[in-house]
Order: sequence, then C-alpha cells, then structure tokens
Amino acid sequence: MKFIRYFIFCLICGAAMLSFFAAPPVRVNAETAQEVEARRARLQAELEAEERAIAIQTALLQSKQKETATVQGELNLLKSQIKQAETSIKAKKVEISRLDSNIAVREGKISVLDLKIKSEQDSLAELLRKSRDYDSTSLTEIILDNRRLSDFFNELDSIDSVQQAIHRSFARLRGAQDAYEQEMVALAAKKDKELDAKQTIENQQKVIAKKESEQKVVLGIKKNQEQAYQQVLAERQKKAAAIRAELFGLRDAAAIPFGKALEYALVAYTKTGVRPAFVLAILKQESNLGENVGSCYLKDVTTGSGIGANTGRIIAKVMSPTRDVPVFLSLMTPLGRDPFNTRVSCPQSIGWGGAMGPAQFIPSTWKLHQSELAGLLGKSLPDPWEPQDAIMASALYLKNLGAATSEINAACRYYSGKSCSAGTGASYGKQVVAKAQDIQLNMIDLIQDN
Repeated sequence: MKFIRYFIFCLICGAAMLSFFAAPPVRVNAETAQEVEARRARLQAELEAEERAIAIQTALLQSKQKETATVQGELNLLKSQIKQAETSIKAKKVEISRLDSNIAVREGKISVLDLKIKSEQDSLAELLRKSRDYDSTSLTEIILDNRRLSDFFNELDSIDSVQQAIHRSFARLRGAQDAYEQEMVALAAKKDKELDAKQTIENQQKVIAKKESEQKVVLGIKKNQEQAYQQVLAERQKKAAAIRAELFGLRDAAAIPFGKALEYALVAYTKTGVRPAFVLAILKQESNLGENVGSCYLKDVTTGSGIGANTGRIIAKVMSPTRDVPVFLSLMTPLGRDPFNTRVSCPQSIGWGGAMGPAQFIPSTWKLHQSELAGLLGKSLPDPWEPQDAIMASALYLKNLGAATSEINAACRYYSGKSCSAGTGASYGKQVVAKAQDIQLNMIDLIQDN
C-alpha cells in the first residue's frame, strides 16, 4: 500500500514539474461560445470567397500567358500576375485572422486546464496527507480509541473512502494532463500554420514588387515601338536559355542543367503536389551544407567509422553500424555501387552521418520509402544518387512532412525532425524558403514566361 502511495506521490511531483515548466497562464477569452462560432463561420466564408477569387485569377493568368508576344500582352500578363499575388495576400490575411481566433481559444483552454491541474494537485496532496495520517496510526490504536465497535468500522470506512478518493483524483489529474498536452500540440500546429501564412504574404509581396518593376519597364516602351519590345523579349529568351543550361549543384552527385532539374521537379509535383521551387531549394540547401561539412567513405562495417573523401582523415561515426550499415550494404550490391567508395555524409556535431545522395536519406529511411518511390518513378530499383530519383524522394518526403500546408515547417522537419516552433532547424527552414523564393522569381518564372 505504501509503495503505491509513494508511486502516486512521484507522479504528483512530475505533474507539478509539468505545470512549473509549462507556458504561463494567459487570459481566458471572454467571448461566448456563440460569438466564437459566429466569428469562425464569418472568417471561413471570407476565406472561401478569397479562394474562389484566387481560382479565377489563376485561370485569367493562364490565358494571359499566351499573349506575351506584344507590349500590351506583356502588360496584361504582369497586371494579372500582380492581381493574383494581391488576391493571395488577402486570402492569407483572412486565414491569419481565423488562426488568431483559434489560437486565442486554444490558449484559453490551456489556461483553464492549467488551473484545473493545479487545483487537482492541491486536492490530491490533501488526500495523501490524510492517508499518511491513517498510516501513522496502528490498528491497535484505532481499536483502543473507539470504544464502540460501530465507531471502529466507521473509521475503517473513512480510510477506504480516502483511498477511493485518491484513485478518483489521480484519474482526473491524468485526464487533465492528457488534455493539456493535446491542446499544446494543437496550439503549436496553429502557430506553425500562422507562421507559414505570414511567410506566404512576405513572398507574394516580393512578387508584386518584382512584377511592378517589370511593368514600369514595359510601360516605357510605347505601343508604336513593337520592334524595341521584340528586342527586350529576345534578351529575356536568351537569359531563360542560359538559366536552363546553368548547372544545378547536387550533393554527392554530378551537377545537372537547371532545366533538367526543373523537369524532374515538375514530374515530382504531379505525383506529390510539392511545388518545384521548394524541392529544388531543399536540394540546393543540402548541396551547400555538403560543401561545408564535406563527404565521407564508409570503411569499417563493425564500428561504422570511415574517412574524409577529400582529406583521407579517419572519421568516427560515419554510419550507424546497427541501424544503417546492413541496409546500406544490401542497397549497394543491386545498384552496382562499391559501398566503400561511394560518398555519404560525414557526421556533424551530434549523431551519425551516412546520408545518401542529393536528398540526404539515411539508408534505413530510404528503405522505408523505396517501394513507394519505385511506384512513383516507374522503376524497380530507385537510386539515391540518381538526380531524378533523389528529387522524387525529396518531394515524397516533404509531402509526408506536411509541405502542402506549411513549407517552412516541412523544411525544419526535413533537417531536424521537429517543427520550426520547436527551435531546432529554424534557420535552415528560413534559408530554404528564401532560396525557394529566389528560384521561383528569378529562374522558374523567367523560364516558364519564355
């Protein structure tokens, strides 16, 4: 009995620590449930209206893209692109308003649960005190202190009642803690979505600024100067061709023309819904990381150690000998690759290295996705170092990480396994989003518009 009480007491201590380290209570939203629901319905209706407007602008934009052979056609296209960006910003602002409302409701629930946990802790502590008082009194003392037999049984009933109350209080406390943790997870998800919506607004504002700058250039060409415009158009087409031919660096694999990388990313987009600029930005970021930390070769399958590919220096923890080495060896043979002379990532400050190819999958993770990748690629044996396979693998993984709803958080999870709000990988996520915006505006848009 005392062991059980000691166990419960430890759980109470844990609950107290949870309460201590949790975010401080916030003011509970004073709105009624009807008012909250009415505001939600209004914001939902506004968002749906903006989404319909986006669909209309997208269709209009697609029609205008076919009319860029003249000055007026170019102006019409730029106006349509600006309008589409403005409509997207408006929709995201409505979404942020709705998320702010949901966040306030979540924070209110968390505050109530926090108070409930504290109250239940106090109640349970008092019950445990009573239980300890009964424990300190021997059965003989209880009998001697109660002259009548009925008083003795009443005392035993009281002890039993306290024990039952402890169990009920513990169950309520556990339920409150579970609810608290669920609300914290939901709150983090809402804040992640809000972060992504704000990032989208920032990106669209950059689009507007760039398109307005282009619009000023086109407006400077008078309608009777079509020949001058054709020269401008020819220069843009020349630049687009140069971008297509420009080599796109890939980690631990040969660079390929950007046009070919975009082609692969567009195919991946049709399969996964992850936009090409974002996939290519992830691969670009990984390539940059590879330049900083270098590549390694696995040499010892027992310890997982290896050497630096460029230095020949012995490096420990190149690949996990239990988790990844057996899978790595089984992958290399059918691919016709030498496992001891194929580049993998070197370990960083913590953990193991061993990530493969441009997409940087560790062997055990690649194995988990291999069957689905084979189906998407239409080939029996995907190769982590083959650019087309790596791009599809990145897109598939990013889709599973939630890229459709929050690109920046998908990037953070790609790097660290945690969302940006958790703090780990936030810098990586921001850099990827910035690269994606640059690739979209200054490379993909220029190619697709010409």
